[in-house]
Amino acid sequence: MDHIVLGYDGSDFSVQALDWALDEAELRKLPLTIAHAWQWPYGEAEEDAKAHLRKAAEHVLWHGADCARSTSAGVRVETDLYEGPAAQRLVELSGDAALVVVGSRGLSALPRAVVGSVAGYVAAHAECPVIVVRGPGPLPAETDPGPIVVPDKEPDAAVLEFAFDEAALRRVPVSASADLSEWAHRRPEVPIQQGEAQERWTLMVVGRRRSAHFGAANFLLQHAPCPVAVVTEGSYAL
Repeated sequence: MDHIVLGYDGSDFSVQALDWALDEAELRKLPLTIAHAWQWPYGEAEEDAKAHLRKAAEHVLWHGADCARSTSAGVRVETDLYEGPAAQRLVELSGDAALVVVGSRGLSALPRAVVGSVAGYVAAHAECPVIVVRGPGPLPAETDPGPIVVPDKEPDAAVLEFAFDEAALRRVPVSASADLSEWAHRRPEVPIQQGEAQERWTLMVVGRRRSAHFGAANFLLQHAPCPVAVVTEGSYAL
């Protein structure tokens, strides 16, 4: 649990995810691992042909790492190049990560897809919280950022812990319809807003069960107006 993992493929969506992952790494004072996966899509191939594809993958990964290092001198940036399915590799890397960050879609996603197959699979199977950053383009620097919102009426403790941790790091309130009186006492440094009505939110935090059943999380990944954090329920330790 000593680093942030970013899934990166060079798309606009992964560039936006890179901005978010760097922010998380800076706030948490953790290194960032930028992961890129590639695979030959046409069955058997000679090594020379595959070498060209690997070289292109190395360039994509180098570009992401170079952008990260030039943007934030205070974050140690590491890279992970993998031959095989991207979703599988990100789930593997989640085993010892504090957080995985992915874009809502990658280069391989269909234009009509709101959330790509990699983002959906990782959010459903990762062993740590996953933030799916929605929408293309760089993240604007908010002068007055909105709250962290918890939409569940009876949120799991792990969801609330993650939400309050994020709110404390970003110095924004937590907004929820649930009764948070116990958490107000436990985390007095985080302001609480009752009710979810808000023109803009910094992050929405939802839970998933260990069986990988999404429930409402799947709908929110498709339709939420902001990045979505998916947290495994039952992972909170007193």
